[in-house]
Amino acid sequence: MDNETSDQTRKKGSPGRLSLWFQRRMNTRTVGKIRRKGTARMMGMDMLILHTAGRRSGQPFETPVAWYDGDGGRLVVASGGGSGDPNWYLNLTAHPDRAAVELPGEEAHPVTPHTLDGADRDEAWQRIVAANPRFAKYQKKSERQYPVVRLTPR
Repeated sequence: MDNETSDQTRKKGSPGRLSLWFQRRMNTRTVGKIRRKGTARMMGMDMLILHTAGRRSGQPFETPVAWYDGDGGRLVVASGGGSGDPNWYLNLTAHPDRAAVELPGEEAHPVTPHTLDGADRDEAWQRIVAANPRFAKYQKKSERQYPVVRLTPR
């Protein structure tokens, strides 16, 4: 008898259905909390709401992410803990023209995302891990290099 489920056939290191359901639920709660309280500081990190469009569906998504100051823009890290980039990052790179940032008490405003590499990424990464050392610990455990994205106002 074949007991194979979609979770058993998913790519190694990718989240299962329960994990994705939980992530979506927590993202919705966190976005609501940011809007309701008008503040966005969680676990010692400043948060923003990143608006993206689904890479396949085109439907709008709102994801709370930590941000750091960075040369005229906001820096965000695509960590997620898995072996692949998080969905919000894949959506952001698929539809950069539909990206927007919402800060507490403000309307969403469009941004231009730029994934950093080389010396720019290294400098930004040092700034991020100085502010939040846990990212260095997470990066050590991962086989992929976490993308760092600068979001600049359009």
